Amino acid sequence: MRLEQFWGVGPKTAETLRESLGETAAIDAIESADVRALVDAGVSRGRATRVLRRANGEAGMDLFGTRDAREVYDQLLDIAASYAVTDHAADRVRVLTPLTSDERRRERLDDVLEARDAWADLRSADREAVLAAFAEYDEAGGTDRAAVECALALRTAGLRGGTFAALDGVDDEGLREAADALAALTDDGVREGADDRLDRLRERAAAARDLADSAFDVVETVRERGAHDADAFRSAVVEYVAGETGLTRGRVESASPDGAVDSADFVGSTLRTLADELEAEADERAAEVRAALEADVADGGADVDAVVDAVSDIAFLLSLARFAVAHDLTRPALDGEGLAVSNARNLFLSGDVQPVTYAVGGHDLPVDASADRLPSGDRVAVLTGANSGGKTTLLETVCQVVILASMGLPVPADAAEVGRFDTVVFHRRHASFNAGVLESTLKSVVPPLVGEGRTLMLVDEFEAITEPGRAADLLNGLVELTVDRGALGVFVTHLADDLSPLPEAARVDGIFAEGLTNDLDLLVDYQPRFGVVGKSTPEFIVSRLVANASDRAVRQGFEELASAVGEEAVQRTLSDAEWAPGEK
Repeated sequence: MRLEQFWGVGPKTAETLRESLGETAAIDAIESADVRALVDAGVSRGRATRVLRRANGEAGMDLFGTRDAREVYDQLLDIAASYAVTDHAADRVRVLTPLTSDERRRERLDDVLEARDAWADLRSADREAVLAAFAEYDEAGGTDRAAVECALALRTAGLRGGTFAALDGVDDEGLREAADALAALTDDGVREGADDRLDRLRERAAAARDLADSAFDVVETVRERGAHDADAFRSAVVEYVAGETGLTRGRVESASPDGAVDSADFVGSTLRTLADELEAEADERAAEVRAALEADVADGGADVDAVVDAVSDIAFLLSLARFAVAHDLTRPALDGEGLAVSNARNLFLSGDVQPVTYAVGGHDLPVDASADRLPSGDRVAVLTGANSGGKTTLLETVCQVVILASMGLPVPADAAEVGRFDTVVFHRRHASFNAGVLESTLKSVVPPLVGEGRTLMLVDEFEAITEPGRAADLLNGLVELTVDRGALGVFVTHLADDLSPLPEAARVDGIFAEGLTNDLDLLVDYQPRFGVVGKSTPEFIVSRLVANASDRAVRQGFEELASAVGEEAVQRTLSDAEWAPGEK
């Protein structure tokens, strides 16, 4: 197989990878989803992520039938990756793709939730220690030594079994000795500080070599001290060299030649011989120390290999665990043919968010107190109601739940039941009104619906892209096509009253505005009511305009509008909000 055969690897990217890694190593990196290797080779992180998603999960990526669905997927993984304990773990999170096997989804759910529970049970101080250990591991580039140090920190924090089973049974003392040994070893020798005797030998050998390289300076220095006859000169040289190198006079004298022709020859020969001998002694000592260190590593070899292999996987699972804990994610049931969520929350929103309970298709999720009832069996819902009532947010929330469940990840809901879907068609409202937008929209939502497999349709305000009368006809057609194809769907619209009678398997739900707050903000109950058409209740909006109008003429104009929508209703909403016309 050649690099160009992978999706997204063009000639330029292939050449970059060949120059940096070589063909075989680059292919191995792609097939093992190693983002770090590709980025280090010069491929941008975004391109590397896209290539690896397709290379390792192409079938799963077919779940996303529209660009909006893929954007939700990308945003979810960005959020999850923000909780990663290492950069490499963040890369692994970003290349997660939907799994095509329910068994694999359940296995990943088991692993992530097990890690979630372990992380949730840790004390704050232990969490900080674990995060610090992973930060050091990341900074060191994932070396064997850093992996061992990280594993020891995990064990000290009390993490055992399950997610951390690979760390069970290791000998902590042997692992620490191995870690010290790994810290002392370099690719080509022994690190400074590993052995005092070796350090002294190296220092003396370096000093002797420096002197040997400047032998004429040594001659001049000794002569300047008044040593002129041969014996005095020899004695002065020995004393000077001993002082500069920290050696004894006897050791220096043993390196001195007997038949030097002159003072320069004597000094040069002495220093070269001494430097050679000291370097040889340092090399011999280094070999002894290296052998002892490698023996320490070998003694803990099995444990070292085990933790080196395990730490990267643990980092990945703990990253997902932190994501799950931060957002209170729970296990979805991967059963049935329908889709149901209880108290689901949108992960893209912050602050105090009202959860929603919703369902389409058959399911066994218990009725939740937040809804009057949770219908089961209706394969299509037409969702109606107030502007800014959370209809689009509900579609997005459902999309998030389905995508997370498809990857074997927990979901933001108290409970959820997610059936099997081959394609998710999520289409946000786009504020354009022309034939080109209508055509492109139909091209994006219809082919997945009529293709192979089961489709989930999540379509927002279809009427925004064509005239309302024809939009109602098209929406009727989409609802009927969804039912006929055995798909599930939620269609948001303001045209419920204009729709033809819906198929038996479809229903209408509504979101209602309930009034104004004291700050004149629209008060909306975001929990849909099942089987009823929602109302935007324009009297609330007109009431707010009347109350906020500071100009008398403008206020009078709004009061005339109030009579059109119901003067009594407007006055009541103003009273409820503790305002009355003319008070501003």
